[in-house]
Amino acid sequence: MMYYSRVYALFLLAVLLISCGQNQKRVDGIKSEIKDTVTAYGPTTMVRNVKKGRNGTILIAASWGGVFRYDPKRAFEKRFTNLTTKIGSHRFWDVLEDRQGNLWFASTDAGVYRFNGKSFQHFTTDEGLANNAVMAVYEDKAGILWFATGGGVSRYDPSQPEGKSFRNFTTKEGLPSNHITTILEDRTGKIWIGTRGETCVYDGKTFTVPRTKEGKAFTNVWGITEDKQGHIWFGATIIKAKKGDTLVVTTGLWHYDGSTFTKINQRGASAIIEDRKGNLWTTGDVQPNGVGAWKLLRYDQKSLSSQNPTVTEIMSLGKMLCGILEAEDGSIWFGSIHGVYRYDGKTITDFKDKAPQDSLKKLHQ
Repeated sequence: MMYYSRVYALFLLAVLLISCGQNQKRVDGIKSEIKDTVTAYGPTTMVRNVKKGRNGTILIAASWGGVFRYDPKRAFEKRFTNLTTKIGSHRFWDVLEDRQGNLWFASTDAGVYRFNGKSFQHFTTDEGLANNAVMAVYEDKAGILWFATGGGVSRYDPSQPEGKSFRNFTTKEGLPSNHITTILEDRTGKIWIGTRGETCVYDGKTFTVPRTKEGKAFTNVWGITEDKQGHIWFGATIIKAKKGDTLVVTTGLWHYDGSTFTKINQRGASAIIEDRKGNLWTTGDVQPNGVGAWKLLRYDQKSLSSQNPTVTEIMSLGKMLCGILEAEDGSIWFGSIHGVYRYDGKTITDFKDKAPQDSLKKLHQ
């Protein structure tokens, strides 16, 4: 009897240890918290990107925390769903819902996952991806998927059979850098490619590096958007000169009207969107040297045509502020190093709290 009692006690201890540890995983020495599948609160790790899903939902890519879907139509305690608990913890950087309803999860440690609502398909270099570090995923007007990787650009055509669906572009094909950060198709069909080196534009045949009138290339571009007029906005670093072994650089927000590049100011812009009213929103460091606070800024639509538009500071944070999205209700969602926030025009809601309805914070505007 004593023997069976000891066995039962050991069994209970094992169950307790498993249940206590099931919501936490350690990946490559980094402890990451995997929350329950459905919750009332959002991720508590760095949110790199926030994207629009179907039927008013919001998709949130959180590094080491998972990819979440927020559904405002669900009961409050069930609005956040972690979509990636079955594939484990990864350094998720981006998410996309394509026109077929498939969800794409981009990570910088494990390539890309596609989720059709029932099962996952994993894409790595073994399947044709240029590199397993993927910073962004973008769908063009033709339904082609573009992946910004650490080893070049991967173009994926879902209509092609396996083995022929990937086409990769690297410096061998004309890219100025293989370290890709962001991708955008403009209304003319050209593909803008931000890199940690020089930014370029792809017309389907040739990669061209745009330059200022002084002949300087735009480098380290992480955010690009096209406004309603077809103008391109992006944050970039310009290498001005070299003094000895030191490079003289300047960071700023730039505007391109189709013929001329104009520097707006020296505020950084790691993410950029245009809202339905025509206002421009950016997140980024505001000091030319990249040191100091990161801020969420709104550029007033009525003054965007001037070289010194009116800028309103919505939020300041000592550390990173990342992706931005305008939701269907007009609120602005943005990521940070600590989770995701929503700004409704008056109040900023921090969703990392387990009871966000009690954590509304009115920050300086």
